Parts: sequence; C-alpha cells; structure tokens
Amino acid sequence: NDGLNRVGQGGQGESVWLGWFMITNLDSFANVADARGDAERATRWRKCSAELKTAIEREAWDGDWYRRGWFDDGTVFGSGTNAECRIDSISQSWAVLSGAAEPDRARRAMEAVERELVLPQDALALLFAPPFDKSGHDPGYIMGYPPGIRENGGQYTHGATWSVMALAALGEGGKAAALFWMLNPINHARTRTDAYRYKVEPYASVADIYTAREQFGRGGWTWYTGSAGWLQRAGLESILGIRVRAGQLEVDPCIPRDWPGFEASVRCGAAVYEIKVSNPNSVCRGVVRATFDAAPLAGPACVALKDDGRRHRLEITLG
Repeated sequence: NDGLNRVGQGGQGESVWLGWFMITNLDSFANVADARGDAERATRWRKCSAELKTAIEREAWDGDWYRRGWFDDGTVFGSGTNAECRIDSISQSWAVLSGAAEPDRARRAMEAVERELVLPQDALALLFAPPFDKSGHDPGYIMGYPPGIRENGGQYTHGATWSVMALAALGEGGKAAALFWMLNPINHARTRTDAYRYKVEPYASVADIYTAREQFGRGGWTWYTGSAGWLQRAGLESILGIRVRAGQLEVDPCIPRDWPGFEASVRCGAAVYEIKVSNPNSVCRGVVRATFDAAPLAGPACVALKDDGRRHRLEITLG
C-alpha cells in the first residue's frame, strides 16, 4: 500500500503483509532455482522463508488477527490496541494466500475480516478500519485523504478481491461468492437509488468506494486495471477454480453449497475445452470424479492444453 509511504521512511518500519508476500515469492523462486539446478539458492531462500514465517508468527499475531506493521520507532499499527487502523484486511488475506500462516490463526484472521471489515448491508468490504484521522504517527500520504475516502478506510477493491481469494482458499465457497457479489460493480446500481449513490459506471470495476458520511457508497476511479484484473482472477480461478498453468488446464472449484454446478469453456487456439461441473452432494469443494473425453482421469481434474482444432469435454463431479 503505497499510501503508507512514511511508515518506514527511516528504514526501520516493518510490514506484515509484505512479509507474507516475501514468503510467497521466496518459495516460488526456490522452485525456479530447483528447476535450474541451483540448489544453493533454493536452500538459502527456503531458509529465509522459514525464518521469516517464524518471526511473523512470533511478533505479528495480535490475538484475533495479524497486525499490519510497525513504524520506525517500533509503534505497532493494525492492532486491537490502536484507535485508528486497528485491523487491516491485507495482512489477513495474505496470511492465507501465502500458505504460511498457522491454519487456525489464518481462519480466525479471516473471521475477523468478516466481522470487522465486511459490511453486507452496504455491500462493502473495507481495506481497514477505523480510518486514519488524528494519528500521532504519520503513516504517509494516505492521511491526505479524508477519513473514509479511497484507501483511508474505504473499500479498496484491489485488496478486497484478495479476501475473496483467501475465503476460497479456506474452502468457504459460499462466503467467497457472497463477497464477490458485493464487489461486482453491477450490484451497486441495481436500483435508481443505488445508481444515484454510486454515481459511476456500473459496467466497469471500481478502484474504491467511499465510506465517508456525505459520500457513503460513492465509487471512485473506474476503469482501474488493478482491481479489474484481480476481480476476474478471483471469480475465474478461486471460485470456479479454472486455472491454466504451464500448458495445463486445471479445474478445482470452490463454490457455494447451493450451486448445482456450472459450465464453462476455454479456448486454446482453434481448440475448445468444454467444462461441466456437477455438485450433486451440495458441497463447496472436492473433486471426486473427473472424465476427459469420456475417459476417467486417475488424478486431479488436470489435462494438457493442445491447439488441435478439436472440441474436448472435461466433466467433473464434486463430493
């Protein structure tokens, strides 16, 4: 969050969510090093990742969620002890997305996000709360925005999509889809009253939605590629579970229990891969059977993508 540009201007400030993000990158690049036969780097990066995980768990757990960070002088923020920015969503989401947090803590952290930051009656998911206003420490230009405007305590859609992905990663298909519904711009202009409050295009992803009293529910910065790209990934990859990696099509959905299933298609050049997911047992996730062109798949629902000009069919049953 570049708005927190003065948290560590002296070089001593620390960010918990960037810690989770660093772990994610270290682990990913260690795999790259393995593939290149670079055992020295892979070992060093995994050691650093493990040490960072231990430090975060030791220092950043606040009792119900993970803290956001520390200023240069060691003052914490994103803690239940703070009057402003007592809980931040990104530290919690990336605790899950990194795969590094202690599982019970990760689940409790996302429960705190739902309890403290998601406003279902207003269809909003806040970046953090309460907003910065009279903080004794200057976090940065984020305080240039009035409380409830943009990143300063409003909904910042780019970050909110990570909450969707984290909920799906925890197997909470119903909650993930409900939050996706809140972030879907069309649902902020369903009535004349909604459209008058929202004021921006309902067919484009919005960067942020304000929670300041006089502008509550008003959108800002539409046509924002950061939020649009992540919102698409949250829906397609995390909820529908459709991913393309290294020439492989993988389908591992996490959907609401009451969805009977869904159908989708993926194009690979002139080839078309039709996907049908059935959910006869009303579960959120768990592929129990998969066939590809009527032949059973022994492992996960994963097939090689080939531009062979043919039409293929991947059928999946959840249970």
